[in-house]
Amino acid sequence: MTASVADQAWLHDRATRAVVDALEAAGGPGCVRFVGGCVRNALMGQAVDDIDMATRLLPEASVAALRAAGLKVVPTGLAHGTVTAVSGRKPYEITTLRRDVETDGRKAVVAFTDDWSEDAARRDFRLNALYADASGRVFDPTGQGVEDVRHGRIVFVGDPGTRIEEDYLRILRFFRFYAWYGRGAPDAEGLAACAEHAPGMSRLSAERVSKELLKLLAAPRPVAAVEAMAASGVLAVILPEAGSLEAFRVMAEMSDDVGLRLSTLLPVESARIEAAARRLRLPNAMLARLVAAAPPLDLAMTEREARALLYRMGREAFLDRVRRAEAMIGRPGSGDGLRSLAEAWPIPRLPVGGRQVAAAGLAAGPETGRVLAAFEAGWIADDFPAEGHRERLTALVEQALRG
Repeated sequence: MTASVADQAWLHDRATRAVVDALEAAGGPGCVRFVGGCVRNALMGQAVDDIDMATRLLPEASVAALRAAGLKVVPTGLAHGTVTAVSGRKPYEITTLRRDVETDGRKAVVAFTDDWSEDAARRDFRLNALYADASGRVFDPTGQGVEDVRHGRIVFVGDPGTRIEEDYLRILRFFRFYAWYGRGAPDAEGLAACAEHAPGMSRLSAERVSKELLKLLAAPRPVAAVEAMAASGVLAVILPEAGSLEAFRVMAEMSDDVGLRLSTLLPVESARIEAAARRLRLPNAMLARLVAAAPPLDLAMTEREARALLYRMGREAFLDRVRRAEAMIGRPGSGDGLRSLAEAWPIPRLPVGGRQVAAAGLAAGPETGRVLAAFEAGWIADDFPAEGHRERLTALVEQALRG
């Protein structure tokens, strides 16, 4: 039975048809096919976010055809044959069929071709080397891509080692696609090739590595993929700080939050967390979040202690630390009381400031900050009383004036 994606709404969308019609007006029927993720996800019954196309037209001809149809064109990667058409306010990436001429493990020199099989042969996995024409009929140049989709198999196109040597990022893509789409054990030949070539990932930019890692951790069920990465030695190359996976296994079931999942792969020492985050070029906001979530938290603390910590940390950081603490001890839900308190308690603001200090008789200067810090420490220690602020502040100001 021939596979088809003819039932897909995006295939018949007016904006999509406008792009196809523009290219076929220049290159004839069948000169353009949908490719990759949109075909794969459609066959899997999953959402399609991006619509990519492959064409026999050379890049300059694609640009001319699209512009002739009144569509906006962005030359996103002409050297590699890629242009982006904007139709109905949606981007469509269109790439000329190509074959690799030279690769160095990071990027390739390509030559354009009109052979769909040559184009398929340079792709990473068989389930990504699927094409569909304008009618929705699926083409499977490797002969096994459709079956891989149906059985949840992530298998390299051709020889796994060769594919990896073309671009070492494909090692991480192997595990990322396995996390999202794989079923059963990972492909043994692909896994062995990833283990053998893992040192080559040192050639990759930190941004490419972290992007793949975070996409992997966002998968609904990432545990099997991360376990396979650890067993093959790949995880140790990109995240040498990672130790036991026990807390990660718990967190992956507790939360789909990528930051929390990543936090359980990292140690508690802030210096080591910072080293990992900076090596991976993670955003500063994520670095700060990982550092704040790491220190151990006593889930048996009193409500008074919890309010003091919550005030100092802020609600989101406090909740992160509770979640991480639950995962570290392997007891999901054991912090429910603290979580409920954090979500319900309105965190108060410091009820006094420099103006009140001046009104109490202390001239503006460095001593003002010390008085306010002393007031805040006492106010927190007394569990944030709503009254007695003037008396407490006056006593601190008098003490400061006495020197």
